[in-house]
Amino acid sequence: MTAPLPLAAAFTARAARRPSAPALVWEGRTTTYGELHAMACRARAQVEAAAPHPGRPVGLRLRKSPEAVALVLGCLMAGRAFLLPSHELPDLPLKELYQQAGCAVVLGLTGDPLVDVVVDPSGAAPGAGAPRPPAGVAEGDTGFLLTTSGSTGLPKIVPLSQGAVARFTAWAADTFPLGPGSAVLNYAPLNFDLCLLDVWSTLARGGTVVLADPERGTSARYLHDLVAGHRVTLVQGVPLLFELLIRAAAGAGPLTTPEHLVLAGEAMPARVLAGLPGVFPHARWFNNYGCTETNNSFLHEVDRTAPVSAPLPIGRPLPGVRWLITGDDGRALTGPGQGELLVSTPFQTTGYVNVPGGPKFAPHRDGVPGVVYYRSGDVARWHEDGSLSVLGRTDHMVKVRGTQVSTQHVESILLEHPGVAEAAVVALPDPVAGHRLHARVRPAAPGSVGVLALRQYCAERAVRAAVPSAFEMVSEPLPRTSTGKVDRNRIRESLSTA
Repeated sequence: MTAPLPLAAAFTARAARRPSAPALVWEGRTTTYGELHAMACRARAQVEAAAPHPGRPVGLRLRKSPEAVALVLGCLMAGRAFLLPSHELPDLPLKELYQQAGCAVVLGLTGDPLVDVVVDPSGAAPGAGAPRPPAGVAEGDTGFLLTTSGSTGLPKIVPLSQGAVARFTAWAADTFPLGPGSAVLNYAPLNFDLCLLDVWSTLARGGTVVLADPERGTSARYLHDLVAGHRVTLVQGVPLLFELLIRAAAGAGPLTTPEHLVLAGEAMPARVLAGLPGVFPHARWFNNYGCTETNNSFLHEVDRTAPVSAPLPIGRPLPGVRWLITGDDGRALTGPGQGELLVSTPFQTTGYVNVPGGPKFAPHRDGVPGVVYYRSGDVARWHEDGSLSVLGRTDHMVKVRGTQVSTQHVESILLEHPGVAEAAVVALPDPVAGHRLHARVRPAAPGSVGVLALRQYCAERAVRAAVPSAFEMVSEPLPRTSTGKVDRNRIRESLSTA
C-alpha cells in the first residue's frame, strides 16, 4: 500500500489543482486555496528565517484566524515541528512548555511578551521568491506538538509524527466526505486534537473549513447562522455545541444541510440526543472516541431507525487499532466484562516530551507482541455484541466543556493560597458543560481571602475549565471520613439536596 502524502504536500497539491476553490470561511470572508497557499508560502519564508535549523521545533502563540492556519501550514511546508498550546494558558506555564519542548523561537501574529518574532502571512516576506515544494520529511519526523489539558498540573506535550498525521488524514477522508463540495464546521480552538479532522484533514482533501470564532462559541444564534449560511455538511463537536444548535433551532428552524454529525469529546447527554433528530433531519450520527495521545480509536454510527439512549457505545475499533481491557488483576479480559481500556492506534504518539511515559505507554503481556498500548484511564464495558462503551474515569478526572479537569489538582491550587485552611472541589452534573466545579473553602482566618481573589488565583494557574464556577466560603471545618480525609461525598450530597 502506498503511504499517504504528508499533510503539507497534500494541501499544496489541492491548492495547485483548484486554486480558486474556497478553503476557509472566517467572519464573512472566504479565503481560496490559492490565497491560503500564498499566505502559507510567505509564512514559511519567515519561519525559515526565524528558525534556520530544522532540527529544533518552534513555538506558536496563536488565536484562530486564516493567518493562524497559514502559519501552521508554513511550519509544515518548512519541515519544522511546532508546539501549539492553548492560548488561554497563563504566561508562566506557557513559557515553561516552550522551554521543555526545546523551541528555538516563539512565533505569533501579534506582539506579545512571549512572542520572539511576529509573522505576517498577508504581507510581503523578504526572500520568499517563487513558491517551492514543501520540504521533504520522513514518516517519523515530528510535525505537531500538541498538549494535554493540564488538568493534573503542567500540560503534557504530545508529539505527533508526520506519518501519524498523514495516516489519520487518509482515514478521515475514507470515512467522511471532506473533499471538494463539502463544508466542515470547525468549532474547537486550533490547539485541540479535534482540528486534525475538521481543519487539517479537510484542507488536505480539498473541502471548505468554516471557522467558528471561539470568542462567540457560546452564542447559539451565531453558530446556527454559520451552519445554515455556509451550508455546512459536517459538524463535529462536544455536547455544548449541539446543545447550542438545538437551542437556536427552536426559533430559527432546523439545519438541513449537515449530512454527518461527529459527536466527540465526552458522552452526549440523553437530552441532547433527543433533540438532534428535529434539528438535523438528514444527518448520519457518529460517536467518536479518542484522545490527544492516540487520536481516534473507535467509531460508532448510531442506528437512527432504533431507539437511541445514553450513553452511546463507542463502537468498534478503527482499521489498525489494537485494544484490550484489563481487569482488577491487570490481565486482559477474554470476553465481555469491564475494566480499564488500553489502545494502540496508527495515529498515536510515542510518548510525552516532558513527562516519562512509564506505564502509560507500554506493551502488555496479553497484548500483541511488540505493540505499545496507551492506558486510557477510562473504564470501559465490553458488551456481548462486541461493541464497547465507556463508563467513566479511573481517577478524579471529569470533563468540563470538553476539557478534562482533575478536581484534586484544583484543590491543590486552592490549598497553596496562604489565606486558605481547607478546600474541597466536587464536580456536579451540568446539562450544558457536562460538569461544573464547586469549591468549598474554609479561610485560614475571617476575611483572609475572598471569592474574587480565589477565582483570579486559580485563573493564573489553571486552564479556564478548571476554575470553579462556584466558591462557597464556610467557617466550620470540612466534613471528614473515619480515616481523616475530607468527605467529598457528603459535600456533594449536601449540594444536591440544598
